[in-house]
Amino acid sequence: MTPKSRKEAYRIYIYLGALFITSLVVSNLIFQKFFFWYPFGDVTVFGAPLFEISVGVLPYPITFLITDLISEIYGRKKANQIVTTGIFASFFSMGIILVSNLVPAISSSPVGDEVFSNVFALSPLAVLASMLAYLCAQYVDIAIYHFWKRLTKGKYLWLRNNFSTFLSQIIDTTTVVGLLCIFGVIPWKMFQGLIISGVIFKIFIAFLDTPFLYLFVYIFRKRFNLAVGEEIDLDT
Repeated sequence: MTPKSRKEAYRIYIYLGALFITSLVVSNLIFQKFFFWYPFGDVTVFGAPLFEISVGVLPYPITFLITDLISEIYGRKKANQIVTTGIFASFFSMGIILVSNLVPAISSSPVGDEVFSNVFALSPLAVLASMLAYLCAQYVDIAIYHFWKRLTKGKYLWLRNNFSTFLSQIIDTTTVVGLLCIFGVIPWKMFQGLIISGVIFKIFIAFLDTPFLYLFVYIFRKRFNLAVGEEIDLDT
């Protein structure tokens, strides 16, 4: 790979990292709004709404698509680095929210203390729950992805993409919803419905993102002349 191509590959890696961190941080900031993602969303299971989920779920699956893409093109080490960077970004944003919530609003402020607290005051707890789930799910996703990549010798991209994402999304959903209930952020009556609905939604999204992963991997391989299973080493 020429120095120019390596520089371009590194620049793309930075952009992917920026998209990853933005999706992660935003999902933690907007989680308190819930909606029905299915037109007939008033279906219940175990007495809880089945298709009710947080809007925080909307940007979060993007993080798994990006880590799978980075894993495929740049390798496991670079994927783990992005995950670790996301942890720092999330806790840093939580610190900013805590400080902002402590500062009293002036009388002419468009957003007062009460409104600000209602929207953001619970975010630190949500971020803590999300980060614990995030740590488990993302590292599991990357580990399983590379296990299947080695086992299939770089073939069957759809297999490692979906198998890694399915398990990691189940771990993520169960962990974050359970912790949010324990912390009192959401009531326990929503637990089962949010788990089932969240898992179904995320698996559905995982199916949808597979064609995009194929497209992006094809573009990378064509642009950087990569063989199937070959990775770009940015550290050499």
